[in-house]
Order: sequence, then structure tokens, then C-alpha cells
Amino acid sequence: MIFGEWLALAAIALAVGFFIGAVGVGGILLIPTLVWLGGVPIHQATATALFSFLFTGLAGTWLFQRRGSIDWNITRPVLAGALVFSYLGARVNAMVDAHALTLIIALIIVFAGAYILLPARREHAGYRDGRSRRQQLLLLMVGALAGFGSGLSGAGGPLFSVPMMLVLGFVPLAAIGASQVLQIVAALFGTLGNLQFGSIDFLLAAWITLFELAGAVAGARAAHAASVTVLRRTAAGLCVLTGLLMLARSL
Repeated sequence: MIFGEWLALAAIALAVGFFIGAVGVGGILLIPTLVWLGGVPIHQATATALFSFLFTGLAGTWLFQRRGSIDWNITRPVLAGALVFSYLGARVNAMVDAHALTLIIALIIVFAGAYILLPARREHAGYRDGRSRRQQLLLLMVGALAGFGSGLSGAGGPLFSVPMMLVLGFVPLAAIGASQVLQIVAALFGTLGNLQFGSIDFLLAAWITLFELAGAVAGARAAHAASVTVLRRTAAGLCVLTGLLMLARSL
């Protein structure tokens, strides 16, 4: 890559980190960037992106925990569901044809973006708190689906968990807080799968992680100060646009 492409990757990684810190979603945008700007094969791009989310997850968890924004009653079952399924997702990733994987990721991006744009269905008084057995089971299923989707697509988990948790009626800030911790589990176990069945560009991962962390710090502050709705809609719009561009390019 030439110097200008490294700078462009840095700028996009900064934006990706911001959206991860602010609304949980946004990490999926890194994968088409690595493919288009970096010339990285799709399997290596998903593995490299997922590895970088291990560090944004650690940073986001620390920042949200400092502010008391992680509800562990909600977070623990999500993590439990993601433990095994993120590894399985990475294993399936390695077996899927590159063109088919690109189409799958593009569809996931468009669907997730459109899903995030759906209006909230609950007022604050009606939010779920994750304390009943039925809600714990729902959260376990969210974690399993998010973990598998993360390992398969390299998206990091929050892209799947945050929309599902919002639709199911959990508190938005608690959903975002849980997604920060989910990044750690999904990225760690997904990376273990990728180390066995795929490949990671560690030099490239170090470069983008540096800027993702800076963006995540700013994003976490924005999540506690700015309008979450505006941030979510911005991230969703970017997801839809990027996904459509990927589909057009693939087809």
C-alpha cells in the first residue's frame, strides 16, 4: 500500500472506533475498507478486523464500566451465549467461498443498518432489565447469534447484539455497554478460530487498532453526552450505503 492508503485506513479506523464506542455498531465498515483500500483478501480482512476489535472491546469495557453503564445481569448471559458460537462462526468463515462470503457480509451490513433505523418500540418505563428467567434465555440466544455472526463476518458482535437487544426492549445504553464486553469474547474466541483456519495481518491490525482506540474513547464520551438516536442513525446509514456498494461490486 502507498502512504495515502495507510492514511485513509487510519481515518476510517478512527471513524469505526468512534461508532463502536458510541453505539456499538460500525465495526463491519472496516472490512470493505481493508478489501478496497488495502487489497486484503476477504477472509484475511475479516480475521484482521475481528482481531482488532479485541482491543476496542477492552477499551470500551473499561470506559463504560467507569461510568457504571454496564448492567452485568444483562451482559453475563450474552457473553455465555457467545463463548462457543464465535469460534464456530470463524470456522465456518474459513470454509465459505470468498465471493459467497463477500455477498453474505454485504447482506448482513444492509440488513443490520436497516434494522437499526427502525424506531424504538418501548418507552423507558417498559424496558426489560434482564432479571427474569425468560429474559436471561433471550439474552443467551442473542449472545449465541451475535457470536456466530461475529466469527463468520468479522464484525465484532455488537453489530448483531445491539439491534436485537433494542428490538427486544432492553435499555439502549445497557445494550451498548453489553456490546463492549461482547467484543472481547467474540473477538478472542473468533480469533482463536481464525488462527487455526484463517490468517491475520498483524502489522495491519496494529495500525488500525491504534486509531480505533482513539475513536472508541471519543465515541464512549459521545454515548453518554450526545443523542444516541442520532449516532445510531448515522451508523445505520453508513452500514446501508456500504452494504449496497459491496453488493453492487460483487454482482
